[in-house]
Amino acid sequence: MENLMFVYCSCKVIWTVLVTILGYASSLPVGDDSLCTAEELAKYKIIFTGKWSQIAFPKQYPLYRPPAQWSSLLGVTHSSDYSMWKKDEYASNGVRDFAEKGEAWVLMKEIEEAGEKIQSVHGIFSAPAISSGTGQTSTELEVHPRHPLVSFVVRIVPSPDWFVGIDSLNLCEGDHWMEEVSVDLFPYDAGTDSGFTFSSPNFATIPQDTVTEITCSSPNHPANSFYYPKLKILPPIAQVTMVKIKKSQLGLSAPFINLPAKSNEITDTVSETPLDCEVSQWSSWGLCRGVCRETGTKIRTRFVLLQPANNGMPCPHLDEETGCEPENCV
Repeated sequence: MENLMFVYCSCKVIWTVLVTILGYASSLPVGDDSLCTAEELAKYKIIFTGKWSQIAFPKQYPLYRPPAQWSSLLGVTHSSDYSMWKKDEYASNGVRDFAEKGEAWVLMKEIEEAGEKIQSVHGIFSAPAISSGTGQTSTELEVHPRHPLVSFVVRIVPSPDWFVGIDSLNLCEGDHWMEEVSVDLFPYDAGTDSGFTFSSPNFATIPQDTVTEITCSSPNHPANSFYYPKLKILPPIAQVTMVKIKKSQLGLSAPFINLPAKSNEITDTVSETPLDCEVSQWSSWGLCRGVCRETGTKIRTRFVLLQPANNGMPCPHLDEETGCEPENCV
């Protein structure tokens, strides 16, 4: 009987220890390779810089209705068991609405429903829109050892469903927070609209595709507004910088960086992206004109599809003529 009681008590102790360990583990971010043991809380200044200029991206660059611009920035700090968006996975309804129309209501509801995966209301942050392709906007965010990851989205305007953003950037390095980090941003397709160009009409992708990065050769179609087959990679269309705010600076607003005094336009050294002229196929040959029993001429034409830019290949001749024998002569 005493042996049975000993076995029972031993099992009870082991079970209690297992429950305690599992309960602690369930409170930790899932999938973290290393536990963040940094100080309790850190604040960062996040600066989003648009680099969408006509020099860097000359093809079909939107000049009006509407001109090139950026939506407001919407982001969140969170644990590793939450994902706002992820490459090669399907966008949520909230990300779809934001990428297509700039509407944030559904995405905000999805963030709220994430519960403890989010750093409470202090983990949600936003920054104002930018009314041009180049410029800056900024805000502040808070991170916590249990919520050290940062994700955000900014819609490319105009576009079918294109955006830039960060997916789960970890600001914690073991026992300390990173002092500063900068990331170049490239365009993504949310996989919910099938347009090729900035001004494409709404045409839903059925069935929905996954989130994919847009490159200079993908989608591999000449109509694609980011199609630059002579480039190896696209230049960055934007950049984000996060700077840790020192405790002595808390409560003080950090200024923009690299901003002129009277505008949010920025001057940045970018390489000019050459854009070659594109022309249509030749038309059919026209009628042969000339005097009977003498050599006549006929003409065919083509037209410019895309004007060259930044020292790209100039347009060839748009008409061509050749000799012929006039028909129906009397």
